[in-house]
This record gives sequence, structure tokens and C-alpha cells, in this order.
Amino acid sequence: MTGFQTTHAFSGFSVDDIDAARTFYGETLGMNVSTNAMGFLDIELPQGGSILVYAKPNHTPASFTILNFPVDDVEAAVDDLNARGVVTKIYTDPDFGTDEKGIAHGGPGRGPDIAWFTDPAGNVLSVLAAN
Repeated sequence: MTGFQTTHAFSGFSVDDIDAARTFYGETLGMNVSTNAMGFLDIELPQGGSILVYAKPNHTPASFTILNFPVDDVEAAVDDLNARGVVTKIYTDPDFGTDEKGIAHGGPGRGPDIAWFTDPAGNVLSVLAAN
């Protein structure tokens, strides 16, 4: 008998509308989404692993970024997302705000270029510079 194992670990988060999530993650973002036997969504990640998305009637959007997409060019990724109808978030914080496209430009002590957007349930996602 073995104890704790990490072999098939996965992450998960809740949404308030499973059908809207299926459309957003599968069609809008182009991810590989399937419905499991319990009616939850399984999002298969290209490099391995998966994410479980489950409906929760009293869902409250996460107060942090739940999913990050490293990209080669944040500005091009934002343009692509905008063309798909995804709106990036504009932050006006004087110390770490975004430009008019919703991109926070990185630099020494600031991290990479990054832009945030939300799924239909209000959960926060990001695209950020891969290098």
C-alpha cells in the first residue's frame, strides 16, 4: 500500500454556468474541453495535466488569477483575444496600472508584461510574457 502520491494531481475551479464555461474555454479560447461523467468539464492542457471546472450555485469569482497563459508576444495575444470578443481588464493603480489595451508592462522588479481578463463566471485569467 502506498501513501500520498502526486502522479495524477490536477487543479480545479468553480463557475456559475457550466455551459458558458464550456463555450468560453472550448470555443473562444480553443482549449480541449470535454464533459466528464459527473457533468463537470475537464480541460486538457497541451503539455499534460488537466483542470476540472465545476458548477457551483453560490459561485464567487476567485480573487486571484486562476489560470495563466505564457505567450511570446503579450500585445499580439491581447489583440487576438480582443478579436475573439474577450475584453482585457484595465487597472488604474498608479504603481502597477495597465495601458489602454490592458497590458501592464514589466521590467526590473515588476515581472513580465501581463494582461488580465475574465471568464464568464468572473474568474481572472492572464496572458503573460513567456520569457
